Parts: sequence; structure tokens; C-alpha cells
Amino acid sequence: MDAFYASVELLRYPDLAGQPVVIGGGRRHQPTLLADGTRRYATLAGYSGRGVATTATYAARSHGVHSGMGLMKAAALAPQAVLLPVDFEQYRLYSRRFKAAVAEVAPVVEDRGIDEIYIDLTDVPGAQDTLGHDPHGGVRAVAQQIRNNVRSATGLTCSIGVTPNKLLAKIASELDKPDGLTVLTEADLPARVWPLPVRRINGIGPKAAAQLQALGIRTVGELAACERERLVQHFGRAYGRWLFDAAHGIDDRPLVTHGEPVSMSRETTFERNLHAVRDRAELTAILDELALQVATDLQRKGYAGRTIGIKLRFDDFKTVTRDLTLPQPVADAAAIRHAAGLCLKRVDLGRRLRLLGVRAASLVRL
Repeated sequence: MDAFYASVELLRYPDLAGQPVVIGGGRRHQPTLLADGTRRYATLAGYSGRGVATTATYAARSHGVHSGMGLMKAAALAPQAVLLPVDFEQYRLYSRRFKAAVAEVAPVVEDRGIDEIYIDLTDVPGAQDTLGHDPHGGVRAVAQQIRNNVRSATGLTCSIGVTPNKLLAKIASELDKPDGLTVLTEADLPARVWPLPVRRINGIGPKAAAQLQALGIRTVGELAACERERLVQHFGRAYGRWLFDAAHGIDDRPLVTHGEPVSMSRETTFERNLHAVRDRAELTAILDELALQVATDLQRKGYAGRTIGIKLRFDDFKTVTRDLTLPQPVADAAAIRHAAGLCLKRVDLGRRLRLLGVRAASLVRL
């Protein structure tokens, strides 16, 4: 999906279309409805706090703002950008709608999160047809049907990459964003993929990219030209071979249509550091809300957790976790909150807190 959270918000606030908008504010950044029917929006100008941009419209991205960026840094780049609070309930609703719209055309789907899926088109009627002079006309028509279904069901646009495998599909889906449809074959690799920076391959992170750059390898094409043995020597047998295959568009992973979650968690970073004693009431309310959110997630997906844990990050950025395994799995907010409270008692709370999280693990089906 294209700038998913921001696009959902633009459905609610169509007057912001085309403007730089950043999603990541708290409830205090809720728009205000004025007497004349217009809205007053918060902007990034003068923002102070430790909030993080969840996503941004393409107009905001043109100023250098991106997901995961601190809002204070985003404010320096785009002070005029509108700041909206995050509304995960609404995003989950539209996530279910777009996935249902896809399934009407192509039911074999691997869910990769709230805004991304892999789709197997192999056995979809018409996908293997040749239409006119386009050898990929059939699959292109099916992909267009998926896009139309998604837009009809949600009012949102998506970008689709149609390729022989998942690795190339991930790359192709981002080549012509937003609202793109890209068909990519192995013959297209030299022209469309090899000029890209190596980080565009899903699985090459900052550390690997830095190591590759030290070897003089910056683009996918330069990686493809590197001997497999050299990569194995520098990165080890498994990852070295994978790097070589990935640069040549080789990926034989199947779609995983039924995956069991390992855990479910919710966490929040505070606008200011909180003290366990002086800010006890605020921390208690936050812990209550996180336990309720985890319980809601578990119940909606039909799970209970036998292990309940907490995550704390202090003002010196030290992170601490504590877990408690219960005699019976639980899925209600009160039980999760009680177990989280017991975990909290096992932590030295002498320093101020900047983050609190609650987690349910050892999941079982209800």
C-alpha cells in the first residue's frame, strides 16, 4: 500500500491532499474543528519531544522526512508539515479491507504486515495468458484487476511488483511508487535492478552495506559482478552465497500462507521521561492501556499467552525486560495487567523511564 497510514488519514481529511503530512503525533495533535466547518491542524513547527514519524505523505518525503525519523529532526526539515496522531484501529480496519479485496481475485496470499502482502498468481485464471503483443499482458491485467479492487474497496492506491519470486517482487513494488504496476523478469535485471544501491535488496542492512562499500561494492550490479567465493570469504558461507544469489535475482522461497505468531506486544515511548514515584499515576494509566491493547490483539486473533513480560527503557537508553510464566494462558486485560505489575516489581526503578512495553508470548490457540 502507498504511504498507508498517511493515505488512510487523507481519506478522513481530504483537504490535506497534496500537502506534506506526517503521522506520528500523540492525541494532543488531534485536529480541531472550527465554527466555520474548517479544521485547524498542528504542524511540526516548534515541535519538542521524542516522538517518531510512523509514516509521511510523498509531499513530506520530498523534504527528506521518512518513517522512523525523530519528529524534532523532521520539524527541522519540514516545519510546515501537518502533524497528525496515529490511529491504529483505523489502519487495521483498512488493512483487512484491502486484503479481502485482493483475495477476491487471488486467494493465495502471504501476509507480511499491516500494509504489505505477497500474492501467488500462478493459478489465477488469465494470469498466464498472452494479450496482444505483450507476453505479460495476462498477468498485467490480473494485477490491474487487483489494484482496481483495492481502490474500490478502500479508496486507496497500491503498488504492485509482478516477478518470478518474492525477492524481486519486493524490489519491483517500490520502483514505480505511488500507484505503480511493474512487471519485472530476469531479463530486466541489468537495466532496472543492477543500477540500484545494494540496500534496495531486502536482507541487506546498514552493517552489510557498509562492509560491501568497503569492498568497493555500492550497487546491485557491482554485487552481481563479484565472485561468489569472494563474498563467502568476507561474509561467511550462508550469507555470502545468499548475497550472490540475491544480486542475480535468485530466490526460491515459497509463499507462507499459514504462520503462527510467536508473541504479541505493545509499547510506547513517552513525550518526556517519567519517574516511577512522581509520575506513578501516569505510568499506571499507560500500563493499563498497554495491557488492554495486548488483550484486544490476542482476543481478536484468537490467542492466549502463557508468558507475560514487560520492556523498559531508561533515560540512559539501557533496556530491561522481565517475564513471568503463568500456570494457565491468559487473554484478558486484568490478568495481563496483574502479571505485568509483578514483573515491574522485579526492576530497579531508580532512573527515569522513556519507554514502556507489555508482551504476551508462549501463545496458544483459544
